[in-house]
Amino acid sequence: MVFTFSQGLLVTRKAPELIVPERPTPREVKQISDIDDQESLRFQIPLLFFYKNDPSPSMQGRDPVKVIREAISKALVFYYPLAGRLKEGYNRKLMVECNAEGVLFIEADANFTLEQLRDDVQPPCPYLNQLIYDVPGSEGILGCPLLLIQVTRLTCGGFIFAIRFNHTMCDAFGLVQFLKAIEDMARGERSPTLFPIWQRLILNARNPPQVTCIHHEYDEINTNEVPSDNMAHKSFFFSLKGIKALRNQLPFQLKDCSTFELLLAFLWKCRTIALKLQPEEIAKVCCIVNVRGKSYEMDIPPGYYGNAFTFSAVCSKAEQLCKNPIGYAVELVKKAKAQMNEEYIRSAADLMVIKGRRIKFSTRGNFIVSDLRNVGLGDVDFGWGKPIYAGTAGAVAVISFFTKYQNKNGEPGILVPICLPQSAMERLQEELKGLMIQGSAEDLCNINQTQIFSKL
Repeated sequence: MVFTFSQGLLVTRKAPELIVPERPTPREVKQISDIDDQESLRFQIPLLFFYKNDPSPSMQGRDPVKVIREAISKALVFYYPLAGRLKEGYNRKLMVECNAEGVLFIEADANFTLEQLRDDVQPPCPYLNQLIYDVPGSEGILGCPLLLIQVTRLTCGGFIFAIRFNHTMCDAFGLVQFLKAIEDMARGERSPTLFPIWQRLILNARNPPQVTCIHHEYDEINTNEVPSDNMAHKSFFFSLKGIKALRNQLPFQLKDCSTFELLLAFLWKCRTIALKLQPEEIAKVCCIVNVRGKSYEMDIPPGYYGNAFTFSAVCSKAEQLCKNPIGYAVELVKKAKAQMNEEYIRSAADLMVIKGRRIKFSTRGNFIVSDLRNVGLGDVDFGWGKPIYAGTAGAVAVISFFTKYQNKNGEPGILVPICLPQSAMERLQEELKGLMIQGSAEDLCNINQTQIFSKL
């Protein structure tokens, strides 16, 4: 099947196929956790990885499609639940039927080079539908393949690896763990460097469940609904110089805030101004908090690849957020993150069960941000080196992502895709114009910071 999408650029795809585990795997039913199967995660999300050609003699004649296809089959022996299908049980509880039906795989060829794509490797990718074909009937949550993968060869010898995954099965850390297992298999290893751990009971609700914390992340807010039509999708690039200049505008007691806290607060404020909320309307921002590691005593073992995060919500009246200096928003964000603890996480899982898993994060007046900079997406190497870009294909409704990125001048920074109604996007760009050099990605570098900071 041949598809033309711009300036004579073509992608030719073969028929989708199912890749099954290389060896027999257990036939069983596994429940996912109460954090996994919340309504908010019942969607699929695409990611893109762009790889250059490796001209070294050892790589000559190696076909990325063949190498990756075989490596996936080997990796699924260890990650066999990903080759299964989800079904729903009592009280909408999701479980995986481990039946080895396989994951969807598409082999494709393009008639262009990586260089020809230029800035289109960054989100939002205008060619997403060609680089990862939405196989009819595959987009559901129940009874559908849990992964869809397309590998597209380029004429320069590089390739594009695209994957769409069911978010109820894993988060970004879990996905990278699976991709690193594919990497291990592609390099000839007999087993993954990090063995997968299921143990989804770790993040199940207590018995009996008891909601002990206030979860504003799931509050529905009475504010203007963000229309779903006539939406604009754009990425903004924040250079390290620009972020430093932004930090210089904070009062002394807040200068030690993290880059994530600073940029999250800044974008929350600018986005709220752009949406033109009424003064008394509530604006909300939610950041995704990873609960792995020593910061929280959740006893999540290395190798756990389920969803291990929760939402930390911050609320403010729109007028206060928009009129106060940026330090006001930073302080709110820091306070909310500081209040996150084990009890909050357990309470969130309990809330899912009490509400029959039908509760989901609100979208009205809400802005959700996930920080993917340290997840390891840019370290996935199937043998051709690290990708020149690795990350989400764009924002997902009110959800944006922070991703490491180098602009065309080679300057490192943070790329943030944002989706807004067209009129609001225009206002957002107006708010930021004193901080930006216009281009395919907006650049907070070599600019006059004073002009817009005096407004903020």
